[in-house]
Amino acid sequence: MAVECGADAVKFQKRTIDIVYTPEYLASYRESPWGTTQRQQKEGLEFGQKEYDEINRYCYNNEIQWSASAWDLESQKFLRQYDLPFNKIASAMLTHEPLLRMVASEKKHTYISTGMSDYKQIDRAVRIFKNCPFTLMHTVSTYPCKDADCNLKMIPMLQERYKCPVGYSGHEVGLLPSVIAGVLGAVAIERHITLDRAMYGSDQSASIERAGLERLIRDLKLIKTVMGDGVKTILDSELKTEKSLRYFNEWAAKFVNSCGDTCKGGIKGDTKEEPVSLVG
Repeated sequence: MAVECGADAVKFQKRTIDIVYTPEYLASYRESPWGTTQRQQKEGLEFGQKEYDEINRYCYNNEIQWSASAWDLESQKFLRQYDLPFNKIASAMLTHEPLLRMVASEKKHTYISTGMSDYKQIDRAVRIFKNCPFTLMHTVSTYPCKDADCNLKMIPMLQERYKCPVGYSGHEVGLLPSVIAGVLGAVAIERHITLDRAMYGSDQSASIERAGLERLIRDLKLIKTVMGDGVKTILDSELKTEKSLRYFNEWAAKFVNSCGDTCKGGIKGDTKEEPVSLVG
């Protein structure tokens, strides 16, 4: 789906379940297609060697980049075997300093999500990556995120504070905030995707289906064209429209020619009147 819709890359998540979760939590109740415990649910969702080998093969054959955000040191070591083109730090891992240092030591471009984090925590992460190329990702870690909580003005704020590229990792239901993020200068847009929002999974409500992904990629690629160059010009295509809509142009030209200098004097008269306010 990502390949067919024109995405530049896909990203997964990798966890070592017995490191990330406590035995008590894994033994607790949770009903899922794989059983009735948290462990069964986590193990049912987690990809292993076989699945990542297939992901690597598929992405290579279809010329799309892939990576995964590790949630622990062992998972980052596991991912190294694939020589991935970039790394990703999940918002939940922003304060995991040993993991940040391990990822930064690879000196690969790293996308760092900033949800659930204050400036002090982001400052610390940025210092760790001072010798590693990175992009900060403005993120709000609610699933789904309400439009009113997206706070997209943080994109230029992060750009100004850290003097670095800034992207957007969106968890909203719709597409508009992601497109606006692109207009505000986000260099990367990350969204959860799904084949069907009705499928099992806690992130489905914050994910977009195929039609949404197609529209999002189309609109993001149009931003540069739509924004233009900021130079005011009259297009050739407008001249034809002007001729048909400004019916008074020909009449005005005849009127000026017929009254000569008298009209010219009136046009050049006192212009100190108060400006007129137009209300539609």
